[in-house]
Amino acid sequence: MEKDKSLKPIRVITVDDHEILRGGIKFVLLAFDDMELVGEARNGDEAVDLCEQLQPDVVLMDLMMEGMNGAEATRAIRKKYPEIQVLILTSFLANDLVQQAMQAGAIGYLLKGISIDELADAIRAPAIGRCMLAAEVIQVLLQPSKPSSQAVYELSKRQQEVLALLALGLSNEAIAQRMKLSPSTIRHHVSQVLNKLGVTNRTEAATTAVRVGCV
Repeated sequence: MEKDKSLKPIRVITVDDHEILRGGIKFVLLAFDDMELVGEARNGDEAVDLCEQLQPDVVLMDLMMEGMNGAEATRAIRKKYPEIQVLILTSFLANDLVQQAMQAGAIGYLLKGISIDELADAIRAPAIGRCMLAAEVIQVLLQPSKPSSQAVYELSKRQQEVLALLALGLSNEAIAQRMKLSPSTIRHHVSQVLNKLGVTNRTEAATTAVRVGCV
């Protein structure tokens, strides 16, 4: 298929202390016309610097690295450059690691070893603001957390419905169409949901929804 020159490719940087893995991702991305690798970092400090220089769309972030780790780097990037989405790609699966990453502002959490097509789909999702969680991660998050569960139960029925749709990755406009409400009304409901759950962004709200079984 001929490449559509009118479409800008998704700009990606990888952050991993293993050169072989970075090289593998670089090779994989060459197979897709709608994304390009624009930079590589060995640790969190380099990742933050690269984000300033290159302004990528998506960062593929490892967690366990010397110096600034993945969660710390994610928090720093999201604070300074909220338009840049961070997707965790790691070998480690533990509830506390997932929680730290998502609370830092990551929009997804995937495990190394996923297929080429799964990786490509995962990169496309955060580029449009959709949360991506590996099936194994969802299972970890399904362990109930009492404070979060209680907060969800305190939401109104309509707010719980908004939360469930938000967790599926729908935009405010899409939720408005699904619920036959105005986008401004949905924005108000989303704001109320975030406040009641005590979270700062849609990704954390989605994580809470998955954890307590709303989706």
